Parts: sequence; structure tokens; C-alpha cells
Amino acid sequence: MASHAKPSGPSGSVTGLAHRRPGRDGGRVLVLNATYEPINVCTVRRAVILLLKQRAEMVEEGLSALRSERASVARPAVIRLSTYVRLPRDAHRRKITRRAVFARDGWECQYCGCRSQLTVDHVIPRSKGGSSEWTNIVASCAPCNRRKGDLLPRQANMHPRREPVVPHSSVFIHVASPVIPAAWKQWLPEAA
Repeated sequence: MASHAKPSGPSGSVTGLAHRRPGRDGGRVLVLNATYEPINVCTVRRAVILLLKQRAEMVEEGLSALRSERASVARPAVIRLSTYVRLPRDAHRRKITRRAVFARDGWECQYCGCRSQLTVDHVIPRSKGGSSEWTNIVASCAPCNRRKGDLLPRQANMHPRREPVVPHSSVFIHVASPVIPAAWKQWLPEAA
């Protein structure tokens, strides 16, 4: 990190340092627990505050520096919390959302591989007793979803490419940032 010194004066404030959003990651920083497990995504501003308060350390620097009139700070890309944060055991069982299903399924239709017009599909339709659980919902493009309708997979001759499973908790990192910056990839599990 270029400087841990706290900027002074109004022009050297943290807000002045971190208000810009350069780069392809849109101003997002990956937050790791003290054990190096990915737990969250935060803004650059929040990450700089955690660093300045010494509640986190920089693990990966971004490509550019954050500058104010009186200070320059390396732009964080990945930070690690100084103390362990206990997460609920069922953190991976968060509410099922469309974006979470898309992230788990790699942002592609599980029937044809298409990456546009995504919707969600119940593999076993609710009209046939299917549940609204992770293990019965997949990403589907609109044409495939219409074609399958309320038929069972064997009736429609449409089977998901991968069996739907409860995702690893890191899927929510992919929900917060669908495009994963290169600096984050080594910290995230392959099968998110």
C-alpha cells in the first residue's frame, strides 16, 4: 500500500480519495475473512475506510492509485479483515433470487447454453408438484422456458446440462459482481 497515513483536511478526505469508480470492476472490492475465505463485496470507499481504521489489510492492489490533493493510496482490489467474522452456518441458503440462480448456472441457459433472455425454470413444474428450492430451479432462456412449458423433463425431452444444486456461498459474490476481476479469481472457488 502506498500510504497508510490518514489524509488531512477536507480535500484529503476518504470521500475525496474513493469517490471515483475506475476500471472494469465498477468500484468493487472483494472482502476476505481473516481465514482468507471470500465473504462479501464492498465499495472502494468502504474498503479504504476499513484499511485506514486498520480493520483490514490489503491483499491485492488495483491497477490505479486513489489520489487527493494531499494523499495517495493504492486502490484496493482484495482486502482481508483483521479479525474473524463468524458467518451463519446457512449463509449459502440465502433467499433464492433470479440473479443468484443465473450466477450459480454461469449466466447461461441450462438447456441450450444461450446467454440471453434468461429466466428461471422449475425443472419439475410447480403444477406437477415441483418445489421452489435450489435443487429444482435452473436458468433458462425464454425460448427454452416456453418450449418446456409445464412438462416434465422427460416429456419435453429437455434435461438440464448440470443438475441444480445448492450453491457455494461464494455465488453471492458473483451476484454482486457478475464480471469477476482478474485479481479476485484466485480467491474464489472454481465451482461457484
